Amino acid sequence: MVPMTSYPFRRPLLAALALVPLALSPAWAETVETSARQAFIVDYNTGKVLLEKNADELMAPSSMSKLMTVYLVFSKLKEGSWKFTDELPVTEAAWKRHYKSGGSLMFLPLGSSAKVEDLIRGVIIQSGNDACSVLAEGYSGSEDAFAEEETRIARQKLGMTHSTFRNASGWPDPEHRTTARDLATLARHIIADFPEYYPIFSERTFFYNNIKQDNRNPLLWTTQGADGLKTGHTEDGGYGLTASVKRGDRRVVMVLNGMDKMKERWDEAQRMVEWAFREFDNYALFKAGDQIADADVWLGEAATVPLVAGDRLEVTLPRKARRDMKVTAVYTGPIAAPVKKGAVVGKLVITAPGEPTVELPLVAGADVAKLGFAGRISAAIKYLLWGPKG
Repeated sequence: MVPMTSYPFRRPLLAALALVPLALSPAWAETVETSARQAFIVDYNTGKVLLEKNADELMAPSSMSKLMTVYLVFSKLKEGSWKFTDELPVTEAAWKRHYKSGGSLMFLPLGSSAKVEDLIRGVIIQSGNDACSVLAEGYSGSEDAFAEEETRIARQKLGMTHSTFRNASGWPDPEHRTTARDLATLARHIIADFPEYYPIFSERTFFYNNIKQDNRNPLLWTTQGADGLKTGHTEDGGYGLTASVKRGDRRVVMVLNGMDKMKERWDEAQRMVEWAFREFDNYALFKAGDQIADADVWLGEAATVPLVAGDRLEVTLPRKARRDMKVTAVYTGPIAAPVKKGAVVGKLVITAPGEPTVELPLVAGADVAKLGFAGRISAAIKYLLWGPKG
């Protein structure tokens, strides 16, 4: 591996990187404690994990489960199978399941029908269990079949490998389980996959059936930049919240669960959000297309090929580690021709004291064709006589 460039980085913040897996470990998580039983905080842009506590422990997600129901309904809308104006019937099965349950309701009248748009708001804003059942039946014919589809999509498409859904609302069931990490994955997909529908999560109130209900997400009312997603509460799961907060170009996704009181959820959520924005920041290294170094090419019509950023390259670090951050461009060379523009041919290695190493891909900035037969013979003779720089 040949290091091409190494220097302390001192550029201003640029824009965000595309969605990446939640795999980076939190070197600074020990600097803060949380009363939540399960917790997971991640930078949306870079995938950098800022804090995790029992993040892969199976837990009752309560009404945070409704995010999976919303994901499937948004998918129907995006593919054109459903429209906001479509109406779904409130069946006796859906109505009876929740009418006297004591859970949260949209208060859908038995035998009526409701627009998909209203049902979505009933789920997101009012946390209506009845709205979830109506959507589930409209989607799959029965809520049991819908739950099976939720589990399949969660595991196979979204990578929520620890999640099992037994209903559409999060109603208590001993087999209905997920993890804080999986919920963060789901939240990031909702934000990334459905930008046209996601703003519904930031709406504070919704009227239906002459009843006004407020959004239960406490951060929407108190915290700068809060724009979603969903609260939850059951005896088994405790009080929980999956939240997103965006300030400037930076977004943080947070999952907290297992708290004892509603006020504790509110206070802890605000405290952890402020910690995440205060202690960490995003540092943009290069814009898409920026040339970072030149790599030697073997038997190519050009002697070198530029190494460029294929996308915006950005890293999340504790603010105290930023001063000593170093960025090194590395490739294995010389690179054999032909070289195709856009092919990954190197990597950017970012190091900082006390932080895990981060590696981001570098791509070829140009096509380099392979030399013809005569050119290859000439290059081989030069190599034998004078070595690789001859």
